[in-house]
Amino acid sequence: MTIKTVLFDFGGVLIHLENPQPREALAACYDVTVDELIDIVYRQESAQLATVGKMTAEEHWEKVGEKFDLLPQEIETFQKEFWCGDKLDMDLVDFIRGLHPYYTTGLLSNAWGDLRKSLTDEMRIIDAFQHVFISAELGIAKPDQEIYQHVIGELDCEPHEAVFLDDMLENVEAARQAGLNAIHFRSREQALGELRELLDNEL
Repeated sequence: MTIKTVLFDFGGVLIHLENPQPREALAACYDVTVDELIDIVYRQESAQLATVGKMTAEEHWEKVGEKFDLLPQEIETFQKEFWCGDKLDMDLVDFIRGLHPYYTTGLLSNAWGDLRKSLTDEMRIIDAFQHVFISAELGIAKPDQEIYQHVIGELDCEPHEAVFLDDMLENVEAARQAGLNAIHFRSREQALGELRELLDNEL
């Protein structure tokens, strides 16, 4: 098997919640459970609309602010507190950069329209990826087959020449249905171990 392209998800793969305490404190501050807080940020209708580009990230955060009676100037502080327990896996980012001499690398993420700017200006890791596919920019999201077909159409490879790593099993299964190799990401060590078995180079 010859792999030409390696694709990575973002949330749950490159970035993880490492310290839950800030999010727990934020939930307590607004008298909701952590699950309720996460639902409001990630799962309410405006979040879903932002994921497919039918609403901007800023408009979604305004909806979150309405839920918590936040003043406009308080929304940015709320965001920082919600995310400050997250940690970017720089070891994985460095691994991806190390793939460049041998493979095409890509990011395929269900994300709002502000992710590209964050990857470029804040995290400064966009150089790790030769292709960046963001659902809000494409107007389609995983696990819709259309997004995988779009990605393959943009890449110089056949579906079986690509491998995709994602922490959501439904997205992994959808990628396999589209003809890609796919790895269910549960930890960096597990996922990279499975990836190395598929790749020709010793990395």
